[in-house]
Amino acid sequence: MDATTISFVRNRGAGALLVVAAAVLAGCGDGRTSSTPASGPTTTLDVADASAGGDTATAAAIRKDADFTCPAAAGAAGRTGGPLPEGHTLQVATTVAPITSIVANVAGDRAEVHGIIPEGEDSHTYEPKPSVAALLTRSAVVFVNGLSLEDPTKELATTNIGPGAQVIELGSIVLRPDEYIYDFSFPRDGGKPNPHLWTNPPMAGCYATIAGSVLAKADPANADYYLANAKAFEARTDDLSARFEAASDTVPEHDRELLTYHDAYAYFAAYFRWRIVGAIQVSSFEDPTPKEVADLIRQIKAEKVPAIFGSEVFPSPVLAQIGKEAGVKYVDKLRDDDLPGAPGDPDHSYLGLMKSDFVTMVSSLGGDASGLRAFDATDVAVDTADYPQ
Repeated sequence: MDATTISFVRNRGAGALLVVAAAVLAGCGDGRTSSTPASGPTTTLDVADASAGGDTATAAAIRKDADFTCPAAAGAAGRTGGPLPEGHTLQVATTVAPITSIVANVAGDRAEVHGIIPEGEDSHTYEPKPSVAALLTRSAVVFVNGLSLEDPTKELATTNIGPGAQVIELGSIVLRPDEYIYDFSFPRDGGKPNPHLWTNPPMAGCYATIAGSVLAKADPANADYYLANAKAFEARTDDLSARFEAASDTVPEHDRELLTYHDAYAYFAAYFRWRIVGAIQVSSFEDPTPKEVADLIRQIKAEKVPAIFGSEVFPSPVLAQIGKEAGVKYVDKLRDDDLPGAPGDPDHSYLGLMKSDFVTMVSSLGGDASGLRAFDATDVAVDTADYPQ
């Protein structure tokens, strides 16, 4: 396998997404090399096929995800339990911070929500500490993303939960296997699909619908409260989606190109029709060679990419240098599973995370982000969750 995956792809719609994961963040799946001409096809069918790099199943998944609606199974998730013993509060465990925030918005002050994976940790490689087993043992519900994002934590939960407890894999309820996207960071031959569903707000809203159903069944006395919160959260993600759609329309068509540090936006790109122009993913943790960097700089200049995006959490000197030599803006403000601010801050939430990312994307690419800035990112219920740091 080559050290660097180099791909040029085309997706349907008016926008474009150029993804680069720098060496410091690489290692999420095996590398892959393929190419299609920069003057690729233009029909919906052809661009989906080209985006998949020859993987016809992924091309079909991209077309389906572009028209995503939350499945009926989301509103029926979970098992019905009896009433909790008097004086007991429902105990819930979650994995990555965005999921913790979504579930906390549904749970409010009626259940105790405990995150597992510390913010700033690589969720793809995190190995839970032995102390996590005790948390899982006392949890009635454990929410995991699934799609192989946090397999060690899921396995620990499966072996340590008590009788009647349940592990809820959100991603596999939201999407069928034929809707999974395999791409540059997550090639099909690696066996792990791209798991970052939550960067697409409609899918995050669907996560909330699942949480509402599961908590309502596990704690019937508070069912109406959980279901109302889930509905309010989904309305908030619908509003965010509509605002992003409007803001995206203000970005000059050719400038709807996003070069970023990590392949975390596949489902976002499919839903909002942001075309994937190309991707280079270093498959090891070593810096790319000078030749690889030079090739990327030439690609950026050829595509006239106006800005490239690094991570606020994982700074990349490589991307900063590429931006300088290519003569484009380097914006190191994107996040995908680390919430802004600190626990307790107003913007420390899933909604705050995506508002920040979307404002950064649109404003850096020449669009009008005023509608996004006006988005109400406050939680729909009090967030009492534990967020390990």
